[in-house]
Amino acid sequence: MPPDLDLTIVMPCLNEAETLAACVEKALRGIEAAGVTGEVLVADNGSTDGSIELAEKHGARVVRVDAKGYGNALRGGIEAARGRWLLMGDADDSYDFGEAPRFVAKLREGCELVMGCRLPAGGGTIMPGAMPWKNRWLGNPVLSFIGRLFFKTPIRDFHCGLRAFTRDAYERMALKTTGMEFASEMVMKASLFAMRMTEVPITLHPDGRTRPPHLRPWRDGWRHLRFMLIYSPRWLFLVPGLVLAGAGAGAGAVLGAGPLVVGGVRFEVGALIIAAMSLIIGVQLVAFAFFSKVFAIGEGLLPEDRKLGGLFGFFTLEKGLLAGLATLLAGLGMLAWAMEAWARAGFGDLDYAANLRRLVAAATLIVVGIQIISSSFFLSVLGLKTTTRKPPAA
Repeated sequence: MPPDLDLTIVMPCLNEAETLAACVEKALRGIEAAGVTGEVLVADNGSTDGSIELAEKHGARVVRVDAKGYGNALRGGIEAARGRWLLMGDADDSYDFGEAPRFVAKLREGCELVMGCRLPAGGGTIMPGAMPWKNRWLGNPVLSFIGRLFFKTPIRDFHCGLRAFTRDAYERMALKTTGMEFASEMVMKASLFAMRMTEVPITLHPDGRTRPPHLRPWRDGWRHLRFMLIYSPRWLFLVPGLVLAGAGAGAGAVLGAGPLVVGGVRFEVGALIIAAMSLIIGVQLVAFAFFSKVFAIGEGLLPEDRKLGGLFGFFTLEKGLLAGLATLLAGLGMLAWAMEAWARAGFGDLDYAANLRRLVAAATLIVVGIQIISSSFFLSVLGLKTTTRKPPAA
């Protein structure tokens, strides 16, 4: 059904009888102050404390969402909403829905996602007692910094629950998560799809509940961090892989020629083995970065990446096979050299360190060559799906 209202304010709800009425009343006043047609929609996730009756009594429309989880509740509410713009926020009275006009103003300017910012760095205000110290000084700043680094987003308060967005933007995002990660996924997808985003400073108030909050800071913080890493193959695999592979290759090239003494410390064959290990792990992580990216694009989890497409246009399967084969043959050549040196020694005693260097180099090149060949084939298989199912380009 096409939207027939300007704004829907969506509140996920699970046993919020203590604060829900106040939130609904503030939301109705916010709609009136914004000068738009609108509704307040409560997405109830199984309340047993009378929240549903309270919401309806105070003028909200209630949608019952059976599937459990913060993300499921919001998704059910958003899909039932009648507004072309949506404003979501928690029903614990920590957010003032009377600030709706400021969000509507940004939506009218053409913004597709408007985030509230609680942090003083973005002009926001956190009232005393409104946020635990570990969330204020550790969780939110650190996770927001990681989010800006990974996804190049201008948003300073990555996890603010009060935010507005257009229905078209929501449909383009195609959000998948069902729990607390829903909020993070929205910002990440908006950034990946290059949507127009902005922030408005807001005030966070102490919530009005007497029961403990649903949020579990350490558990949910880890879930958000894990989710950001999974959605960023570049930082999860590619950057560590390139660092390890580069360091391993550089150290291996130096140590392969002989011992290295730095500041009185002598690096021998043992250090060469560590360098070889670093190179092998690095190559595998780089391969995982491409596997993850291609798979995520094929599944519609990430938008099509033009840079990746251009890279694959140059590095074809055949070129990957040739590079892998060349590396494999170089390793076999090193192995033959080591065997020849052993044969010249009558298959008896020989310069142990010198020959071990050759064997380490040979084994490393052989393993890396096989990695490149197998990874090229696997990427080719994954790439078949992206030719038939491509999400909208960023």
